[in-house]
Amino acid sequence: MSPLIVAQKISKIFNPGQPNQVQAVKNCSLEINSGEVWVFAGPSGCGKTTLLSLLGLMMRPTAGRLSILGEETTLFTERERTLFRRRHIGFLFQDFHLLPDLTLQENLELVLFPEGRPLREIWQRIKELASRLGLRDKIKEKVSHLSGGEKQRVSLARALLNDPQLLIVDEPTAHLDSQRSQEILNLFKALKDQGLTLLIASHDPLVIKAPFVDHVAWMKDGQIETLI
Repeated sequence: MSPLIVAQKISKIFNPGQPNQVQAVKNCSLEINSGEVWVFAGPSGCGKTTLLSLLGLMMRPTAGRLSILGEETTLFTERERTLFRRRHIGFLFQDFHLLPDLTLQENLELVLFPEGRPLREIWQRIKELASRLGLRDKIKEKVSHLSGGEKQRVSLARALLNDPQLLIVDEPTAHLDSQRSQEILNLFKALKDQGLTLLIASHDPLVIKAPFVDHVAWMKDGQIETLI
């Protein structure tokens, strides 16, 4: 079976040719198999979040090639990249990116409405995920009334709505205490057991040392310095 992701010497330069040029990622090559959990670790500014943004097609590499699910994504148009992301990749952001004045249900509906699915199917999927993540009794609550851990689970539900094959996660425990951090890691373990591939940027030892993690890529100055 071919790898889910093949990255060949991908790089990202911001403001190329300008005095403030920054090379955030330098010649990174990776092969990631379906169902694996990878953690990209290192200090702030080491390039881990930029690398995950490249692997998640949130931005285009300056150089190199990137294949996902057998598709050469560096040849995609912007529309093709958007559609591919929507169908195959979920994102769990550090700052949640939820609309506080909308309810949990309304925040999730915004993801599925553009797909043109029937309302009954949309509501059924939302109820299913809310129950699975322990949020069923919060479904009509405004997001502004939820705790940090609940907002994290709403963000995770949103990332899973389209049944992605790949989940990109940025610093999932940054705003959580140790108990809530362990709860989110338990959810990640369950997702791995269901066959989902997870790529996580983190500097939290609790995440890095989690027993279900397959590989840890330590980054420095935009490069993968050590791969465990």
